Amino acid sequence: MLENLPQASGIQIVVCILLLAFIGLATWWKVRQAKSHDGSSKDVFLAGGGLSWIFIAGAITLTNLSTDQLVGMNGNQMALLAWWEICGFFGLLILAFVFVPVYYRNNCTTVTELLEKRYKGRSIRTLISALFLLGNILIYLPAALYSGALFLQSLFGGNVPILFFAAILASISAAYTIFGGLRAVAVMDTYSGIGILGLALLIVFLALAAVDFDIVTDMPAERLTMIGGEDSPIPFHTLFTGMIFIQIFYWSTNQNITQKAMAAPTVREAQKGVMVAAAIRILIVPAIVVIPGIVAYKLFGDVGDAAYGRLVAEILPDWLAGAFAAMVAAAVITTFSAVLNSSVALYSVDFHDQFIGEVKDHWKLAAAISVLLAVTSVMLVPLYQNAESIINLLQQLNGLLSMPILSAFVVGLLFRGVCAPAAICGVTWGVLLYGAYTFQLEPAGIITIHYIDFMVATLASSIIVALASNALLFGNRATFIGLSLVRGTEVS
Repeated sequence: MLENLPQASGIQIVVCILLLAFIGLATWWKVRQAKSHDGSSKDVFLAGGGLSWIFIAGAITLTNLSTDQLVGMNGNQMALLAWWEICGFFGLLILAFVFVPVYYRNNCTTVTELLEKRYKGRSIRTLISALFLLGNILIYLPAALYSGALFLQSLFGGNVPILFFAAILASISAAYTIFGGLRAVAVMDTYSGIGILGLALLIVFLALAAVDFDIVTDMPAERLTMIGGEDSPIPFHTLFTGMIFIQIFYWSTNQNITQKAMAAPTVREAQKGVMVAAAIRILIVPAIVVIPGIVAYKLFGDVGDAAYGRLVAEILPDWLAGAFAAMVAAAVITTFSAVLNSSVALYSVDFHDQFIGEVKDHWKLAAAISVLLAVTSVMLVPLYQNAESIINLLQQLNGLLSMPILSAFVVGLLFRGVCAPAAICGVTWGVLLYGAYTFQLEPAGIITIHYIDFMVATLASSIIVALASNALLFGNRATFIGLSLVRGTEVS
């Protein structure tokens, strides 16, 4: 994928190690200023509720931005992929003004706590937590390690096994989670984010300079258009069908993201952080995930996921290679450690407390689970080595969980009187339906609509199944309450 990068020199390796060490030291210095570490779930997983807006913005931005974005989105080598980030801006607005107030009023540590309270049943919370954990373990964690390890392997030594780099990245990431919890993750995200975004913008400038700031001449129209055809990764009509629901799920109900927004002392502070993250999403991120890929197409042709690496090797001065490698590693570490911390939170709060016993010290349990998940993720890295496009694979796999899970939130927020078993029926239907589409119906040509469109069908039918099950199987009457829960005006 990134096979054309030159081998790093000794000085570049030293620069990389020193920069990572500096970020680690700065993070430790900030984290040690915390007033207390009482081992509670709020302390470990919500930073004691003490994150200011700047660290919330940094944590949200860097949890999402990693090598699967830099490499995978640039690997499509077209402007069209910017829609993921542009639409993400609106997803963050919905998080700030719709979901954050609800999470804070319900004093949530995990998003699944809200579901338990809305459905007045533990079973739906357990199911959704299990699905989140399954997605993190099988998709998010190993994919982040794979893309980062592959990049470092190409830069530092093609003869070194990819699992070696994956193990190093996983070990450093686990250390942040084990010794600092969400507080360390958020601080590290913010500090490293400055370097990552700065270097990514520099690469955009140098890339444009390499083609005399002309990416239009002699470029196929499909590489520059923002109106996707039916055979493109994002057909234009899907922006008005499944895209918005994908963004709502990812930014507003996904534990990996929302956990950061729940770690502020007040709703207003959380909203400020989310809004800053939204501004970064719309003003900076689209450029850094599509322009280098387009320039790479003009310079090298259609090289797929190799585009970003080849371009960096071509345009970045040698003395910056070490710094760039450090930022690539930091991007992977921030994403992996954030998802790892969220996974530990889900297990500790939603499973261990409930089925094994009360957790006296979440720091100790977090350490054990972090090591286990880190090892598992490294072992799963080889499964991603045959992927043609990392970003497209991840988006399609996410549909297995995203729309079924979102259906539980939609029904729970907009209706009263729906029982947990009914919500489970809707979620189960959605997983089975989208799984059948992904692995059988679409490959066989039985259903040919785009996967983003099919997500709408999955979401709508999951909601219908939940409401129908509630009435027909469990004899309950659902009452539509609209946005009264969001406004804080719902009456029991």
